Amino acid sequence: MTLQSYLKLRNGTDVRGVACDGIADEPITLTAEIAKNVAKAFCVWLISHTGKTQVTVAIGYDSRITSPELCEAVVSGVITTGHNAIVTGLSTTPSMFALLKDTEKMNERYCQGSIMITASHLPFNRNGLKFFSHSGGLEASDVKEILELAATYRFAETANLGERIDAPYLDRYAASLVEKVRTATGEEKPLAGKRIVVDAGNGAGGFFADKVLIPLGADTTGSQFLEPDGTFPNHIPNPENAAAMHSVCEAVKAANADFGIIFDTDVDRAGAVDKDGTEINRNRLIALISAILLSERKGTIVTDSVTSDGLAKFVAARGGKHLRFKRGYKNVINEAIRLNESGEYAPLAIETSGHAALYENYFLDDGAYLITRLLIAMANAAKEGKNLTDLISSLEMPAEAQELRVNFKSGVDFKTLGQRLIEEFTAYGQSLYYATPAPDNHEGFRLRYDEHHGNGWALMRMSLHDPVLPINVESETKGGAVKIVKDLYYFLRKYDFLDLSPLENSIAAWRKNKIEEVSAKFGVTSKTPNE
Repeated sequence: MTLQSYLKLRNGTDVRGVACDGIADEPITLTAEIAKNVAKAFCVWLISHTGKTQVTVAIGYDSRITSPELCEAVVSGVITTGHNAIVTGLSTTPSMFALLKDTEKMNERYCQGSIMITASHLPFNRNGLKFFSHSGGLEASDVKEILELAATYRFAETANLGERIDAPYLDRYAASLVEKVRTATGEEKPLAGKRIVVDAGNGAGGFFADKVLIPLGADTTGSQFLEPDGTFPNHIPNPENAAAMHSVCEAVKAANADFGIIFDTDVDRAGAVDKDGTEINRNRLIALISAILLSERKGTIVTDSVTSDGLAKFVAARGGKHLRFKRGYKNVINEAIRLNESGEYAPLAIETSGHAALYENYFLDDGAYLITRLLIAMANAAKEGKNLTDLISSLEMPAEAQELRVNFKSGVDFKTLGQRLIEEFTAYGQSLYYATPAPDNHEGFRLRYDEHHGNGWALMRMSLHDPVLPINVESETKGGAVKIVKDLYYFLRKYDFLDLSPLENSIAAWRKNKIEEVSAKFGVTSKTPNE
């Protein structure tokens, strides 16, 4: 493997690659040998950052079919270079950081770092590694350094192997969540009488039903896909996936449940469902946890850039400040950390994807901890005869919202072209009489349209990693989004390196719906030209 091949495995702050066959034209890029070298490199990185000559690394993995093999390779990399490995087996990503903090508190065997083997919600053939030190998840620059070491460093293996200890941790992590709910509510079984459905998507989150909810008194009848299965036979474990959310919403309704929970594969993200089967996701999820935290202490809520105007009003009405920052969970987390270090209290950093990190929890993006906070609020609301979602009853939702992902055509220098395009869109937006640049552009360019030209906003930005131009559109008026999309299409149609079919399809769908509405109003049956 060349240095460039190793560096191609970096995906933001993770290492990710194709770990097995099974999908055409996707050759294996993450082998056991590569994982072993990356583990060795992580030990070197830990030595350089801790001053230790020998380190101990905790290693866990999610339900992916290649995780056990990669785990053994990682363990081998650690112990053959004379370091120690604590193998936790099936784990969640947040638990691998919680373990570091837990052993710190309990003065037990001290780990300098941890590795989680996961590729989050990606297809079954993918896998990867996430890294933690006691300061939190590593930055992209740290991961680049580790990959460079893995590719170029001459590791000295030793006959004196380090120690391997198999010590599952997930039960202890679950018990800490149970204790948090009991302490906050003052009750042993505060969820007694509540039916709560969990959908783990066959990822690592199935433990939450048996290890957290049942000890708290909940009835988990109707829960689904709790058994780990790395082929993900039922749906993608991803709260952002429409099919996954539909599945858990239907399960909540079928079980006549009070609440629904869905996790991604490694449980660093979560979504929820109200008792009527309505999604509590994206802006609604952010509003719900914001309402809980702001009721305790006012502060700044840091989100990614695509949250709604209604959310901003909701946060302000509760005495908070809403800061739209860059997409990417590490971006929002780092901004919240920066604000707190500067003296501005920011209790929450959260992406619309479900990555939520709380100040009180070391700014670790932890789906199980987020849900635990919601369960506490649910139990307390029940004491007053209220529902959890009463907290967001005043949240204003946009009349229309779309995300259009415009692809760059193959072979073009999308980064250079994308930067130029954003600059030209900025100049275009500043020249319009019917639109105004938003004051909070932390990435890309956000343009607010007046009530006659869409009554909403558009955000155009570059994807963090892919040759994609994501465009988010929101309107306060039915039929407003298409006006904005048409304006964007007018601007973008001169760029022949873009595939504008998402905008064309959006406009075509609006026209089709409009024809059907008019036909229904006048009792006319619309026909295709061939009929």
